[in-house]
This record gives sequence, structure tokens and C-alpha cells, in this order.
Amino acid sequence: MHADSYRHRGQRRALVEELRRKGIRDERVLAAVASVPRHLFFEPAFQEHAYQDKAFPIGEGQTISQPYTVAYQTELLHLRPHDRVLEIGTGSGYQCAVLLHLTPHVFSIEFNTVLFERTRRRLASMHLHAHLFCGDGSVGLPAHAPFDKILVTAGSPTIPRVLLSQLRVGGALVIPVGNERSQRMMRVVRESEDEFSSEEFEEFRFVPLLGRAGWQK
Repeated sequence: MHADSYRHRGQRRALVEELRRKGIRDERVLAAVASVPRHLFFEPAFQEHAYQDKAFPIGEGQTISQPYTVAYQTELLHLRPHDRVLEIGTGSGYQCAVLLHLTPHVFSIEFNTVLFERTRRRLASMHLHAHLFCGDGSVGLPAHAPFDKILVTAGSPTIPRVLLSQLRVGGALVIPVGNERSQRMMRVVRESEDEFSSEEFEEFRFVPLLGRAGWQK
């Protein structure tokens, strides 16, 4: 495992200032980004890209999300230290690592078996302990529900009802919804057992959410 050097920490401080200039306001989220050594989620040959505010390919047709996108989605969750949060789309594990700095109760599910195994080993080597699952994240984790927050890190054609059913009353789902080229970030709050409210935010571009309640592979 590669070291987290003084230079890396300086690069993260610069990245945090860039995110602050772009509108991220939650200091807990910014502190989490400052704490996670993003270069450890890159192969050594590509580590010079780690602290640029951009997405980057990680194989299997997937990317490590842009830091701004990670911070933006995390800020919309309004995470509290006791919240149980479900992340759909573990990917590289970077978003999962940021979440773990805000709550220890992180459940994360990855569709792709190769990515799942790689990320499971990486997070363990970093002493980061989420509840990790491999499977169809589009239908959530009903056996472990309800959750206070659900975060979807892939673009969905709709808001899956099966995910809404796994929220506690007062809980929130953050999900990008749209076509396969661009999506609108949405936050849906469960107001009561059968009432939901929703808000729309900025447009983003995510890889597609695969599975029964997402895009068919």
C-alpha cells in the first residue's frame, strides 16, 4: 500500500478549496474529502490524476466519480453520525470511504463481481469497514432495511419504488434520474408511510444503474 505523504495531504487541501469555490458548504463533508487519500483508489501509474476534480476510468466500464460529484451527493444526504446509509454502486470504494467518515453504519452493494472483489480488498487494506455486498443494487438490500439514507451512484431511468420502500419515515433517497446521457439529481424524502416529497437539483452524467429496477444489461 502506498503512503499518504505530506504532498498528498496538501493536494487534498487544495482540492477541498476547489470544492468550496464550486459551492460545497457542508464542513463535515469537506473534512471527509480532506481525510480520504483518493490516490489510494488509483493504480500507481495514474496517481497524478487523483486530486484533479474529474472522474477517471477504473476498468469494467466504470469510473471513480469526480470529487465534486461525491461531495455534492454526500451534502444532499444531510448525514448524521447515527444514520444507517445504503450506497448503491460501490465502484472504486471512494464514495464509500467518504461516507464512512460521516457515519460508521454504511452498507454498500456493487453489481460487478470483479470490482466488488477489488474494492473489498482495497477498503480492508485501508482499515475501512463497511458492510459490503455483491448483487443487484437497483432493488436495494431489503433484508437490512430500513435505512435512514440511500445514495445511488449510477443513473436510473426512474425512481425505483423498491428503494423508497426501504427508507425510514423521515429518511431520504438521493439519486440521479434521466436517460443514459444525462441525469437530474433528485432527493426524495419519506414524509410518512405512504407520502413522499421530492426536489430536483443539478444535471450530472453517471454510468447507468444496472439491474431489475434500473437499465437492463
